[in-house]
This record gives sequence, structure tokens and C-alpha cells, in this order.
Amino acid sequence: MAAWTTWVSWTYHAVIMASEQPIPIQLPLDCEAAVLERFLKAEAMALWTVQSARLQDVPSNVYTFLRKHEEDEQKHLAQFESLIGRQSRERDRLPSVPRQWSALAVQIYGYESLGLEFARLLVTLRPDLGSILDDEIVHVGFFEQEVQRILRGPADAADQARASALAWWRKLPRTVRRYLEAPVLDPYRQCLTMHILEAVERRFLTTGLLDKGAELKG
Repeated sequence: MAAWTTWVSWTYHAVIMASEQPIPIQLPLDCEAAVLERFLKAEAMALWTVQSARLQDVPSNVYTFLRKHEEDEQKHLAQFESLIGRQSRERDRLPSVPRQWSALAVQIYGYESLGLEFARLLVTLRPDLGSILDDEIVHVGFFEQEVQRILRGPADAADQARASALAWWRKLPRTVRRYLEAPVLDPYRQCLTMHILEAVERRFLTTGLLDKGAELKG
């Protein structure tokens, strides 16, 4: 790894992980297969979303980062397909994403923040997959900086970012429950859901995307 890339990765790691709270439970090993299955689905969706985002009108530095991001997601997806022994399902067309960069940045940042929490959960079961966590930290760090840049910019873009964050945040409980749907995870679902929601909320509050007390749905 190049010295510059190593320095950037270390910087993001120091900043992003400073606000993270310990995962409140240790999942037993019989949960490993279920977590890997969910990560396979999540990585496939992440890859499609990044590919869709690259088709939008985004800043040049973001486009460059998205190309590297896509490579990371392809690598992760191949890892999970190898571990599980099957390929992810194909998709006829890419998912729709917001056209406005201020809204798109928030959506990517939100899903990357969610992915970070699942990566943290994964490495409690598979420490050998720590490189995936390292990549997720870099992804979150990059988009956190981009969101902060938007919030410091023109008021209309900042307002759109906050409105998009609130809309995305209100749908998050359903998304988390969907990712945790597996009988083997039933005893831990409530605890994990609260941990993940609190972690994402803390990140959104810290960046200024949310006001304290924003209501959830579902």
C-alpha cells in the first residue's frame, strides 16, 4: 500500500472510530453463516449503488473516489461469494439514486455508515476479514467529509442534505430489521438494532445532518 494511501486510511480510522461505541454483545459462532449471507446481499447492493452514482453529475474528486470504491465493493463481493459458495443474484437494472449531489451524498453516507456497523459486527466473528472493515472506514470517512463540505456550502444545498438525511433516517429501522432477518439472530435482534440505530444517529448528529430527537418510523 502506498505511503499516502496508508496515511489517509490511518487518518480516517482515527477520526471515524473515535466516536464508535463497543458492540454490546458477542454473537456465537453459529451466527456466522447468517451474517455472511446478509453481507453478500449488502455488498451486492452497495456495488450497484456505486455504479449508479457514477452515472450522476458528481464532483470530479467524488467520481475518482467512486471508481476506487467500486473496485473495493467488487473485491468484497467476490470474497463473500467465495466464502458462501454461491454468487449474488443478478439485477436487470441499477437502482435509482438522487440526481442532486447534496441528496446523493447523504444517501451514500448513510448506507456506508450502516455498512460500517455490520462490518464491525462481522469482524467479531471473522477477525480475518478485518480488511473489509478498513475499507468501510475509508468509505465512511470520505463521504463524511463530502457531507460536511455540503453543509458548509450554499444554504439551499445544505437544506436539501438535511431534508434527505431526515427522510433516510426515518426509514432506517425497517432497513435494519430486514438485514437482521434470520432465525439464528432472533435472540440478538433487538439489542443489535438499537446499537446500529444509535451509532448511525450519533454520526448524523455529529455531522449536523440531524437534530436531536428526530423521529423514526417503523
